[in-house]
Amino acid sequence: PLIEDLSLEVWPGQTVAIVGPSGAGKSTISRLLYRFYDIQDGSITIDGQDVRGVTQQSLRAAIGMVPQDTVLFNDTVAYNIRYGRPSASEEEISAAAEVAQIGNFIRMLPHGFETMVGERGLKLSGGEKQRVAIARTILKAPPILILDEATSALDSHTESEIQAALDLVSKGRTTLVIAHRLSTVIAADEIIVLRDGRIAERGSHAGLLAEGGLYAAMWDRQREATEAEERLRVARETDELGVVVR
Repeated sequence: PLIEDLSLEVWPGQTVAIVGPSGAGKSTISRLLYRFYDIQDGSITIDGQDVRGVTQQSLRAAIGMVPQDTVLFNDTVAYNIRYGRPSASEEEISAAAEVAQIGNFIRMLPHGFETMVGERGLKLSGGEKQRVAIARTILKAPPILILDEATSALDSHTESEIQAALDLVSKGRTTLVIAHRLSTVIAADEIIVLRDGRIAERGSHAGLLAEGGLYAAMWDRQREATEAEERLRVARETDELGVVVR
């Protein structure tokens, strides 16, 4: 079994984060919520209804997801945002882009919202692709939001910018954050720490750090890695300017 003895609730408007080492079972939970496959024991309910008793179409209509690997079509920026709600007007698309903090960037493109993004969005950076995905989710306006490793493929600086947009999107929505980078879950109402498919720890960011367990150890490792990454970035920039201090 990938997951055993797992029990959690996310109340309306609440944000719950699921973290843990690679292979702990984090992304499996998002796949179960989307009904890519059904569980063998227990139940997953939304507003009291077992998800196995509703159609995949109605279930997925209520859920918005921002994944790690954003899928963009070889079409215009507007098309890729409108994919969240095909009936949306140009004004609604523009408003969604503003909330996703990508409106100014799009207007600076050669053809604005009608600019082609290329195959799988190759003409956009990783951060820009994520903002398009966020705008798409905003346009869909789902009551439930799943952020599945939404910033794990980005560098630390871009991650902090994207996180600000995600915080706006999740406000007032029932949000499940599945993350490897712990810096993205500090403000969650509850953090669930998985290990080998089971809940190892649960609580707030401050409470888990105080416990000094698995979460605290992961936090220390990631903080050290981020600090090393920042030192390397500063060293490269300094070297480019011709000033090197060793």
